[in-house]
Amino acid sequence: MPFGCLTIGEKKDYHSPSDVTDKYDLGQIVKSEEFCEIFRAKDRTTMKMYTCKKFLKKDGRKVRKAAKNEIAILKMVKHPNILQLVDVFETKKEYFLFLELATGREVFDWILDQGYYSERDTSNVVRQVLEAVAYLHSLHIVHRNLKLENLVYYNRLKNSKIVISDFHLAKLENGLIKEPCGTPEYLAPEVVGRQRYGRPVDCWATGVITYILLSGNPPFYDETDDDDYENHDKNLFRKILAGDYEFDSPYWDEISDSAKSLVARLMEVDQDQRLTAQEAINHEWISGGAASDKNIKENVCAQIEKNFARAKWKKAVRVTTIMKRLRAPEHSDAKAANPAAGAPADSTAPQAAADPPAPSSATAPEGSTALATELPAGAEKSQPAPEASAGVAPSAEDQQQPSPAPHGDEPTSRCNGEASAALHTPAEAGDEQG
Repeated sequence: MPFGCLTIGEKKDYHSPSDVTDKYDLGQIVKSEEFCEIFRAKDRTTMKMYTCKKFLKKDGRKVRKAAKNEIAILKMVKHPNILQLVDVFETKKEYFLFLELATGREVFDWILDQGYYSERDTSNVVRQVLEAVAYLHSLHIVHRNLKLENLVYYNRLKNSKIVISDFHLAKLENGLIKEPCGTPEYLAPEVVGRQRYGRPVDCWATGVITYILLSGNPPFYDETDDDDYENHDKNLFRKILAGDYEFDSPYWDEISDSAKSLVARLMEVDQDQRLTAQEAINHEWISGGAASDKNIKENVCAQIEKNFARAKWKKAVRVTTIMKRLRAPEHSDAKAANPAAGAPADSTAPQAAADPPAPSSATAPEGSTALATELPAGAEKSQPAPEASAGVAPSAEDQQQPSPAPHGDEPTSRCNGEASAALHTPAEAGDEQG
């Protein structure tokens, strides 16, 4: 073959920035997130409004990977309860994703505005979430960041559907997944315990969502100081690993046994025993008419306003960019006396059951940041310690109203640079500079 027939490399065909602005009129920033900026956009031909997510390539490899991952996943899916990708542009400096614009309210706002709210209303919301999740799971896609902030009503009509947004943490389940990511309060035990996991984590998160919608309370929460993230996460993770939640009085007194049954089956600590999304759809509380019609709004709204409208919850329900290594109390004291005890160990080596849990090295998955985490003693007796990390996901919030970049009481990512840097080998650290 003549040398001239060989192609050493092909030049990438980028869109021009004018390709974007010729087709769409980009409005002001609606919201700034860690990985992207969110705009309203209007198609200049049809005058139809969309949501635009702009990812800047200069922000690093994680941002580029997050953008490419969200594009790849959204191109695979088409479901009435999933916010659909409409258009994609890649310039030399940016990725532009244009999605359907959801103009409805978040679920909490919808509940607070209702004159009457019952289990049946909750069942209708959860059914739609489960149908979307069952569809994703049929394609072997794991969302990995299901939470109330990522659920929004499509429009403001009375019978509007619920749509799920934010797919940059979604992943194809080609074998079990090992890198932890998500929002702490919604993490499944197998993620907290650094075991390999898959689609059941979405079912656990749906159970957490259902619990909150029925009681106004989170199932797992720790009353520590607002800024004491380390102890908050430590105590929270211990409760999740143990499945330590209750249907406590008086909040659950008026809730049907059928509803409690579904929550318990979705929040089964053993992922092999947990209901699948399709099994949950077939549960009597979802499809069998067992959901009560009794008005529970007063109790639920009182707890929602107490737990979720306040700054404390907004800080607690942050999208995690970290999973701090939970040291056992006695090990923590020992380390304080002897700093050398905290030296990183090999993350691929299983730990002996008799040994106290020692900090292990970890690397951040693509599209996320990491910080060393501590796990309770015995949480990883038979499991290797995979990468400890978590990702950040934009919420569907503020699709309608402009707001400044997250700060103060807004859910934010947090990362301790010193501890994070200690997780990476020189090669990895160098790679991330790109």
